[in-house]
Amino acid sequence: MQHIILASQSPRRKMLLEWAEVPFEVIVKPTDESFPAEMPVEEVPVHIAKEKAMTVRKYVQDAYHGEYADRAILAADTVVVLNTEIIGKPNDRDHAIEILKKLSGQTHQVITGVVILSGESEMSFADITEVQFHPLTEEQIIFYVDKYQPYDKAGAYAIQEWIGVVGIQSIKGDFYNVMGLPVSRVVKALQRL
Repeated sequence: MQHIILASQSPRRKMLLEWAEVPFEVIVKPTDESFPAEMPVEEVPVHIAKEKAMTVRKYVQDAYHGEYADRAILAADTVVVLNTEIIGKPNDRDHAIEILKKLSGQTHQVITGVVILSGESEMSFADITEVQFHPLTEEQIIFYVDKYQPYDKAGAYAIQEWIGVVGIQSIKGDFYNVMGLPVSRVVKALQRL
C-alpha cells in the first residue's frame, strides 16, 4: 500500500494505522470544527473530517507544489452521542466527571466520520458503534478521571483504558471505531483506491 497522509494528531489513530501496517505520515493544520446546528448527528463527524482533509489538502498543494499529489489524505472525527446530544471533549475535570455520570448505566453511540481524498476522488462514510456502560459509582468515575485525565477524548473516556475494561457492559459494532478509527473499513477503502 502506498504512503498516505493522516490528517489527525490522535495517538490512537496513528497506533491503529501502524497495527494495520499502513504507511503514513502525519500532517495536521488547525481546522474549524463547527457545524450547522440543524445537521443530523450522524453527519457531523463526516462534515468535520472533510474540513480537516480539505484544509490539509490545500496546505499540501500550496506548501509542496504537487510533491504529495499522488498521496491519499485520510481524516477522521469521532463524536459520542447520548440520545440525540453530541458529547464532545471535556473542558476540565468537573466536566469530565459530569459527562461520565451521564454515560453511566446508559447506551450511547460512538460515530466516527472518515473522509479519504485521493486526486479528484473523495470517499466518505460514518461508522456507528453502540456502547453500553454498567452503572458507575462516583468513586470509579473520580478515580478514572484523576488517574487517566481523559480531556482529549470525546465522551471523556477511552475504551482501551481502565474504565473500558471495568465499566463497559457491551459493545455492538467495531471496537476500533470506539478508539477513533474503524480501521478495517478504512483499509478496505484505501485498497479500493
